[in-house]
Amino acid sequence: MGSFSTPLSGLTAAQDQLQSVSNNLANIDTDGYKDQTLTFSDIFSQTGATNGSGDPLQAGYGVSVSSTDSNFTEGSLNATGTPSNMALSGNGFFVTQSASGLPDYTRAGDFTTNSAGQITTPDGELLLGYPAVDGVVNASAALQPLQVGSATSPAVASTTMGITANLDSSGAAASSSLAVYDSLGSAHVLTVSYTAGATPGTWSYNVTMPSADLTGATGTSTSVGSGTLNFSNSGVLISTQATGAAATSAPSAGIALTIPPTGMTFADGAGAMTGTTATAPFNWSLVDGSGNPTITQTATASATSATSTNGFASGTLSTYTVQPDGTIEGTFSSGNTLALGQVAVASFANAQGLVNTGDNNYQPTAASGTAVIGVAGTGGRGTVVGGSVEESNVDIATEFAKLIVAQQAYSANAKSVTTFNQISQATIAMLQ
Repeated sequence: MGSFSTPLSGLTAAQDQLQSVSNNLANIDTDGYKDQTLTFSDIFSQTGATNGSGDPLQAGYGVSVSSTDSNFTEGSLNATGTPSNMALSGNGFFVTQSASGLPDYTRAGDFTTNSAGQITTPDGELLLGYPAVDGVVNASAALQPLQVGSATSPAVASTTMGITANLDSSGAAASSSLAVYDSLGSAHVLTVSYTAGATPGTWSYNVTMPSADLTGATGTSTSVGSGTLNFSNSGVLISTQATGAAATSAPSAGIALTIPPTGMTFADGAGAMTGTTATAPFNWSLVDGSGNPTITQTATASATSATSTNGFASGTLSTYTVQPDGTIEGTFSSGNTLALGQVAVASFANAQGLVNTGDNNYQPTAASGTAVIGVAGTGGRGTVVGGSVEESNVDIATEFAKLIVAQQAYSANAKSVTTFNQISQATIAMLQ
């Protein structure tokens, strides 16, 4: 009967191989799926007998499956343009939470959002990550479901403004306008008027805002700051002097504005605009990041090419993108950009030790070690590619080659069973 058990084990092994290949081919379009390969080992029966040379006499008893190995090499990345979709470029797994509250680990990033605005897998598991409060991610906090729905950005009061402009050296009057925001998010339009002075290269400036925005103000507009701008004979801003100031200041110091003016308040009840600290004044910055003055005087028409401020009105979430480190950055209707959270990435000492539980999910075992969770791009973890998914890494040509080998092995072992059966029948016939 041992003659039958050996090819029968081969039939079973070939059947397992065919099943593995069929499963791989069935998942060729499954996002994040990892190709599986069976490894076989032979079965020997060790006896105590030896031959004349002292070598042990062994009889082969067939074959068995020794392991199922997953190929964790990265699949092709497919750009979908869907903000919730993500792919991992490199090592690691996304961390999700099942309905039972336990974590699962997956490479499939075909995420979507549910009615609560949470990022989920197609099966409803919640994507976990680090929370963000007022746009600041806390990577030390416990993991929690990431949410991108119905988020709002708070109003951010302006503390500084900048203007990039040229003043016509012929002396024609000019002006610049921009909106700044108070602590409640209301916009206030500041208008800067430039008037050439009697001395060449000297201009007076006056910054005003609508009187309707203030309590206690009269007329159409109210001044919040005035003074002079002094240019060199090459048109470079060299100093400023506020009205009533005893000395000039370098452009790098900027110009202090009092908004609202002393003795007045905002009509909407917002607090006074200050600088980066409660006691610092609102600053009109006159230099760029390299320290070069942003206002010039040349023999070309006066023009304002750019304005800027660091304030924002409150806004609702318009869209979001996922950065390589997993940070989900939301863009709001106000134009403000804030972090909504950060995707967590798990790594394992031995990924081959993970057990595939279906639905593209894996669970750790003693062989894989526990999950080490952290930020993408650190600790050997891969980076996150937003708006993309990782495709299956199944190679159809390789699978068909394995399919042919398994089919031939199955046929050969079946033939062996048939042959042993014929021999057995002939032997029985001889005894009759």
